[in-house]
Amino acid sequence: MNLKPVSEILPNTKVIIRLDTDLPIENGQILDNSRLIKSLPTLKLLLDKNCKLLIIGHRGRPQGIDNNLSLKQAYVELMALLEKGQNIYDSVFIDDLNDAKKIDLALAENNMVFLENLRFWPGEQNNDPKFLENLISLVDVFVNDAFAVAHRKQASIMLHHKLPAFYGINFIAEANAISKLIVNPDRPLTIILGGAKEDKLKYLPELEKIADQILIGGKLPKLIDQEILKRVQDDKIRVAELDESGFDLSQNDIEKFKEIILQSRTIIWAGAMGMYESEDDRNGTEEIAKAVAESNAYKVIAGGDTTASIVNLGLKDRIDFICSGGGVILEFLTKDTLPAWE
Repeated sequence: MNLKPVSEILPNTKVIIRLDTDLPIENGQILDNSRLIKSLPTLKLLLDKNCKLLIIGHRGRPQGIDNNLSLKQAYVELMALLEKGQNIYDSVFIDDLNDAKKIDLALAENNMVFLENLRFWPGEQNNDPKFLENLISLVDVFVNDAFAVAHRKQASIMLHHKLPAFYGINFIAEANAISKLIVNPDRPLTIILGGAKEDKLKYLPELEKIADQILIGGKLPKLIDQEILKRVQDDKIRVAELDESGFDLSQNDIEKFKEIILQSRTIIWAGAMGMYESEDDRNGTEEIAKAVAESNAYKVIAGGDTTASIVNLGLKDRIDFICSGGGVILEFLTKDTLPAWE
């Protein structure tokens, strides 16, 4: 892993920069803006060099254009964060990625041009080599500061194959922090998996080789493949039974998980323990959050809802390291590399 730092970019460069913009939003309110905050040092460094920034990102998993998953709110939030104090920047939001002339003109007239959700177009997730070609022609270099999706082989993440590539301050910091976990973690090492993304479960056979205990909650107990469980040591893996609603940990699950957490020396937690967007199904997540925060282990959390739960409970300062994404930390832990720089 030899990542070129963004500090090496020359002044007055036109930059296309991939950010983590997949923010948890509930009833029109951003629950946690830490993914944007993490990229502020990189953005300010580039703006201080008088670079022009073409900002790209995604939110959710839309099937075509979906106004409920627009990045307009992320754009407004980012500008508010950047302009705190005396900083004033010219910026514009553009919702059509295909209008290269409009984007080029906007880039000439503004410090920043923020584009709409890349996943509104199939070329992003399909890793279409022609997708984003019209944007590539408008810039000089690519900067990746979207560590949360560094494990995805998608068009915007693979731009390092098409442009001179640099990596953001936060991206490099997260990569270095996880590298240390791979080399020599304090044991017992406990990995807590939750959320609703079934693709986390594909890592179980490899995680079983790394971890001393694996705790599984969220929606994953409903999705787990029994064939996967047969290929690993069952005594290492604890699958939640869930409560009567099926959307949260049972009290029995909570007590069993807490017992293991308190015995751990390193904890990696990726994914909420219940349907976190519902107030009725947050108890498991909040109880596990408190147990993790109170433990004497080296504590790592990953993912939007997991981070939001820690922030909402005022426990952020009790966590040693916060990783932007759950999937990316599992990919890096098990493969020791990521598509974002391969």
